[in-house]
Amino acid sequence: MTRRLFVSASLSLLLAAVAFVSASAYAASGIVVDARSHMPVAGATVTIDDRVVLADGEGRFTSEAPDGATVKARAPGYRRAEATLLRDGAVTIALPPLRPRAVYLSVFGVTSETLREDAVRLVDTTTVNALVIDMKGDRGMTPYRSPAREAIGAAAHVGEHAPATETFQSIIDDLHRHGLYLIARIVVFKDDPLARAHAEWAVRNLEGEPWRDREGLLWVDPFSREVWRHNLDLAEEAARAGFDEIQFDYVRFPDASGVSFALPNTRANRTAAIVGFLQAARERLIRYNVFISADIFGYVLWNLDDTAIGQQLETLGPVLDYISPMLYPSGFTWGLPGCADPVADPGQIVRRSLAEAKRRTGLPGVRFRPWLQAFRDYAFDRRAFDADDIRAQVDAAQAADTDGWMLWNPRNRYDSAQLPH
Repeated sequence: MTRRLFVSASLSLLLAAVAFVSASAYAASGIVVDARSHMPVAGATVTIDDRVVLADGEGRFTSEAPDGATVKARAPGYRRAEATLLRDGAVTIALPPLRPRAVYLSVFGVTSETLREDAVRLVDTTTVNALVIDMKGDRGMTPYRSPAREAIGAAAHVGEHAPATETFQSIIDDLHRHGLYLIARIVVFKDDPLARAHAEWAVRNLEGEPWRDREGLLWVDPFSREVWRHNLDLAEEAARAGFDEIQFDYVRFPDASGVSFALPNTRANRTAAIVGFLQAARERLIRYNVFISADIFGYVLWNLDDTAIGQQLETLGPVLDYISPMLYPSGFTWGLPGCADPVADPGQIVRRSLAEAKRRTGLPGVRFRPWLQAFRDYAFDRRAFDADDIRAQVDAAQAADTDGWMLWNPRNRYDSAQLPH
């Protein structure tokens, strides 16, 4: 009798649990549309908790979801958006169109009230509507006290003059109130403080000693899953802070010979490591609905191999929302066929490179957002890049229907008179 009562009670509890799940989860449906035209957005990425589905050619999607869940969506060429799922009807998510036109702020720039406010004022006088902000810069500094950096020991190796601010979150919130689209730049494998804290992860020379680049800085091994995990911890901090996009820079192997890593330095191994890291980033950041992008060398668009750094153009589209080639004319030191003096015709470099990128990948222009040059030439005649040079690059990017553009100036100083209005 006791056994029968126990089985009966267990069965009742099981049926109640099934009934609860059935009542709380259901097949939700919806449509993603352009907030301006109200036309469907085909292929939009839709996220519900840790589940991802793609909208079909008519912008529609279905997914199992609990009642009252938040459904998030994003698509290239738009701001991300979200809505609440309700059992009594399909949800419509309207994505506002956006093509970011950004300037760059380093760790020092974003923590400097003067430089930061100068950048914000560009919104009133130019077409700038976005900022790229260092969350981890070229020398491993962060503009805030990062729990991830402190936990792994890297924060202790950035030097006493690192410009971290205690008000970083309020700065980000204020920039969003100005309507700015915010991109978090994370320098990945060039990380001197992390290599100092964990010598076992450092890139080494053929003698087994830690290898240093031309600036005397250490790098960490792109094959290291511990290094991946740490950078994804930082990316998650950026997503929680409210950044719209996570942009990975130096997501590559060093462009140098005489270096060694945990695995053989082959093209197949290199490309697998870079794609693997970016795929891990997509999986880690699913619930935040942030765009993911990566910076690549300009010549990657032209080289048919991985440029010996793991950046194989054809492999990047599936794991990124945006590909951001650095199309600085000064960086094309070997020129292009028929163009021996890139700085004399900066628009040609951008125009031809983007055409090559689209041809090789089959991706539309909106999947690319290039870095453009807003600094003095260093490779040819040392000319200052003026309004005409910047405009030529911008016009070429816009003619390719890119997802906007980004201006790089390492000093973080931008003259509104030289920028598009």
